[in-house]
Amino acid sequence: MGTHNHHHDYNFSERFQFAGIAKILSIVGIAVGVIAIVIGLMSSDHIMVERTYANLLLMGYYFTCVCAAGAFFLALQFVTQSGWSAGLIRIPQAMASVLPIASLLLLVIVGVGLYTHNLYHHWHADGLTDPDSPHYDALVAGKSAFLNVPGFLIRQILFMGSYSIFAFILAKLSYKEDLEGGLNSYKKSFKLSAIFLVIFGFTTPIWSFDTVMSLEAHWFSTMFGWYNFAAMWVSGIAAIIIILILVKKAGYMKWVNENHLHDLGKLLFGFSIFWTYVWFAQFMLIWYSNIPEETVYFYKRWEPEYKPWFWLNILINFLAPLLLLVDRDAKRKQGMMLFVAILLLCGHWLDYYIMIMPGTVETHRGFGFIEIGTAIGFVGLFSFLVLNKLSKHALAPKHHPFMDESLHHQI
Repeated sequence: MGTHNHHHDYNFSERFQFAGIAKILSIVGIAVGVIAIVIGLMSSDHIMVERTYANLLLMGYYFTCVCAAGAFFLALQFVTQSGWSAGLIRIPQAMASVLPIASLLLLVIVGVGLYTHNLYHHWHADGLTDPDSPHYDALVAGKSAFLNVPGFLIRQILFMGSYSIFAFILAKLSYKEDLEGGLNSYKKSFKLSAIFLVIFGFTTPIWSFDTVMSLEAHWFSTMFGWYNFAAMWVSGIAAIIIILILVKKAGYMKWVNENHLHDLGKLLFGFSIFWTYVWFAQFMLIWYSNIPEETVYFYKRWEPEYKPWFWLNILINFLAPLLLLVDRDAKRKQGMMLFVAILLLCGHWLDYYIMIMPGTVETHRGFGFIEIGTAIGFVGLFSFLVLNKLSKHALAPKHHPFMDESLHHQI
């Protein structure tokens, strides 16, 4: 392992120019989102306000998960000393750099949702833990040592705060490496990544228990954390693929070729199958055991307004990658990879929708401008922040010790 001189025709100092149609579309997306959220919150219809807050939670969580997946991708490459990904590492770095903003936004959403619109009313409501109250709930009271407001908020701050600090430092070290060369930054990144992966691995399931599973506090699944992690990881890989292909189509990063895309395709394909395995195991075990307090979770999701989405979720997130990416050539084609990655990002939005909506919006559920507008707004915000970050530094980590290996990567 060492630094190399590159004798290639590539321009390693090139920078992405964030302007034109990409910038306009992202700003328009943000505007659409703001309009949808304002209309929803200002509505005199209580259900409309509930739906808006539920969608804010959905997209705030999804946004944070995709950025966290960027940080996880970075750390994984350092710890495994992977060479193939060196040439495209700037993309997950840009995603990781946005994680502090995403985390802060999600913290505001859960904080406001907790105190004003009571998203977490299943465990945070008057009298649920008081034995003398008519609203006393023995099951919720039994979980109150974990499910209480101070504990909930402290865990949110600790988890997202620690992820954000590691993501920020890992990105900073890589940019420092560009200026100084040598192996000092890489060695520090390796050590920090090892620590981060341990923290991330142990805390992400608890983070998803808090943020999403506690929306229905009577129900629990020990597989829920890994199910969420799989969705996060697939969504993160899909986001990296989309940004990479669009940046390449704009004429940048010529050193990244179909071999790198193939590896990303294998990750997308493999972890979509893993997501399905965890989803099916959770569903099958609950159905097979036929314990009423567990089957209620899926009973809710088989109500007429959710049942089509329930099956569409499996079609998009399992069958689509299985049938479209199983072929070697498909993983090497930009058009096919772009299509599948966009499809899976939409599919996992639907996945989170099915996780969050039944527990937050109790009656008169709807699907329309609020859902679509909020999603467009967050896509615009993600695109604006990540592409803006990507434009701040050279697209190639020219002093990365494995850059030569990445340039000659062939499978």
